[in-house]
Amino acid sequence: MESNGSQQVFFQHIKALLPPHLSIVDAVADVLNISNDSAYRRIRGEKPIALEEIKKLCIHFKISLDQFMHLNSDSVLFTGKLADRTNFSFDLYLENLLRQMQMINSFQEKELYYWAKDAPVIYYYQFPELAAFKFFFWMKTVLEYPEYSKTKFNFDDFDEKLRTTGEKLLDTYNNIPSHEIWNVDNINTYIQQIEYYRDTNVFASKKDIITLYECLEKMVDHIEDQAEAGYKFNRNAKGATGASVKIYVNEFIIGDNTVMAVLNKKPVVFLNHSFINVFSTQDTVFCDYMYEYFQKLIRKSTLISSVSEKQRSNFFSPIREKLERSKKAVLQ
Repeated sequence: MESNGSQQVFFQHIKALLPPHLSIVDAVADVLNISNDSAYRRIRGEKPIALEEIKKLCIHFKISLDQFMHLNSDSVLFTGKLADRTNFSFDLYLENLLRQMQMINSFQEKELYYWAKDAPVIYYYQFPELAAFKFFFWMKTVLEYPEYSKTKFNFDDFDEKLRTTGEKLLDTYNNIPSHEIWNVDNINTYIQQIEYYRDTNVFASKKDIITLYECLEKMVDHIEDQAEAGYKFNRNAKGATGASVKIYVNEFIIGDNTVMAVLNKKPVVFLNHSFINVFSTQDTVFCDYMYEYFQKLIRKSTLISSVSEKQRSNFFSPIREKLERSKKAVLQ
């Protein structure tokens, strides 16, 4: 970099990205494969940093050098991998999601914003049957794994390791204060997937379909209970309470599963696409834009947590009615 001042600001930017328990010296030394003393000298601006070293640090810490140097390139740097059946496994997906949640939870000041198109996948681990079906649907229909092409859905095929990782993910999420923006259509996708498999004879028995609908009903009850209480909790952990949750209803705009974390007052955005792919960015301009957008969404939404029992009922009752109609259709 041109000056020691710019170099020091660059490392200050990296430090701001790190969870509080991590040392910038250790992190830089590991990335550049140098001693801690050499890392210190670069961080303090005593030794100029090489262009190749800047490249390594930008890649590792997901920094847009254009944005950092205030270059107007109209580009935003996102990081993430495109999943297909050659590089995707559900256990790695969950472990990566768990690491992200643990990273968010490690910050002293943290908030999570979730603009839901579907029910957040984390909620399914309150009811493992729902998680088992979602796993099966992704493997069979989204990624088209050959070994699932002739397979019928069976709860017993759900890997116990996936259940354990999902429970850790749920526990971590429950410790992060959250704002969730919902729409009455959020459960529709799951219902449509059940109906699709029912119509294509993928279920081994009607009993399995009924079990899924009953679990969805219980999940809706749990979400409403959390909204009434104003905090998260694990339905299986009696007496244990988690972080605060504010649930909003927006009747006009359907969400897209965008997630934003605000960590020590700095926003980070996670964009969901193609069902299972997630790209993230720490680009200041983009993240600040999304922060303001979330605030606008919230202002145009109705808060149904902790207050407004009537509005809570108005939101959850149509969802229960739709679930009941769908369940009755199976029994006919």
